[in-house]
Amino acid sequence: MSIPHNPVLLQEVLESFCTPLVVENGGVFIDCTLGFGGHSQALLQKYPKLKIIGIDQDEVAIAYAFERLSKFKNRFEVKFGRFSEVLPDIWNDDIVGILADIGVSSMQFDDKQRGFCFDSPLLDMRMNLHNTLNAKEIVNTYSLTQLERIFRDFGEIGEWKKLARLIVDFRKKEKIVCASALSELISRHFKHTKIHPATLAFQALRIEVNDELGELERMLKICQEKNFQKGARVGIISFHSLEDRIIKTAFRDWERNCICPKEVMKCVCGNHHKRGKNFYKKPLSATKEEIKNNPRSRSAKLRVFEFGN
Repeated sequence: MSIPHNPVLLQEVLESFCTPLVVENGGVFIDCTLGFGGHSQALLQKYPKLKIIGIDQDEVAIAYAFERLSKFKNRFEVKFGRFSEVLPDIWNDDIVGILADIGVSSMQFDDKQRGFCFDSPLLDMRMNLHNTLNAKEIVNTYSLTQLERIFRDFGEIGEWKKLARLIVDFRKKEKIVCASALSELISRHFKHTKIHPATLAFQALRIEVNDELGELERMLKICQEKNFQKGARVGIISFHSLEDRIIKTAFRDWERNCICPKEVMKCVCGNHHKRGKNFYKKPLSATKEEIKNNPRSRSAKLRVFEFGN
């Protein structure tokens, strides 16, 4: 079976979870974004006492990962669904680590039938094909105001009003039914020196289709509310500033002893709420060698939080 996808920041992930809990005790590790099983396979190989539960909402990825990791038998199991929905049901005190690789896998992006890439004949972008909302519906039915919000908030596009108006005016003449038509439309009216002119627009649509930021926030909220054993770690890989900002803020909040509102003059919360620490002062990024072999890794950032004071 050929490997369809290179797991990003693989060595950094392996080193980040090289803890006494994982190495000596094993325990349960949750791979919230199983994908094609690259990270899970490497973790299972390196840490023979570890058991992994993989979660994914892409049935194609699950089928591939299940076959790829079948040799690990009773050390691996897979759950279908959003990780924010599955996590509460599988939570237990043996969890020693959680990993989430937020974003689209290379195989999803390269498969033109999934409608993620610029030259796709479809305009879909669903990670879970059972979901009803797709990019074509958004582009052709959302109001001008709704499109402006998406391109402003999820794409951080400077000319978000111009882009939204361009799409609304164009669809009055004909529906936009494929990714290639949308990317060509954007390319004719926008220029960018470093990336494809449609990159940020496609990012914004993908985030809206899959509720990616909401899903990330829900996962972090679950982690905040659950009890971790001392030394357990949560690692999250992000690919753009919107995701990284959410992760950075959450980890910073988990480090705070005092959780009183800023307007409170004197602490009334007890000043003992610190959950642990950021394991790295700054997020880890891909090496030059990895970026050369996998250009999509250039924007990846790994932040890790360790529980226990």
